[in-house]
Amino acid sequence: MIWDQSLIELAPLPRGFHLVTNEIVAQAPDMTNCEVGLLHLFIQHTSASLAVNENADPDVRGDLERHFNVMVPENAPHYEHVMEGPDDMPAHIKSILIGPSLTLPVSHGHLALGTWQGLYLCEHRDRAGSRRIVATLQGRW
Repeated sequence: MIWDQSLIELAPLPRGFHLVTNEIVAQAPDMTNCEVGLLHLFIQHTSASLAVNENADPDVRGDLERHFNVMVPENAPHYEHVMEGPDDMPAHIKSILIGPSLTLPVSHGHLALGTWQGLYLCEHRDRAGSRRIVATLQGRW
């Protein structure tokens, strides 16, 4: 059994749901010799999240952003945490709803994603900085 870990840095992205599969695979621990394993991804932020979803039609990403903005609106009168701007508290709520981590199967040197699945960085802030993801690979070579 082999363990490997790396820190992935993603450049700042605007608010929204972004397909980042290629960027993550490029910076993740080398999976090419892993016959069977798991890649765990953990984002080190409280206002962004990670998800697996549709990788083909960009309308899905726009629909998700619009839905979450209706579900978790800015400037709700019951928010107390408002000092960091109107997008901050909704970003924390969205991050909790979607989650900070993914555990993905690795098979024969590749992520075992479905045909239409991709990895999303869900950016919930209007002007976020770069994002860090800890990638831990466990597997059999």
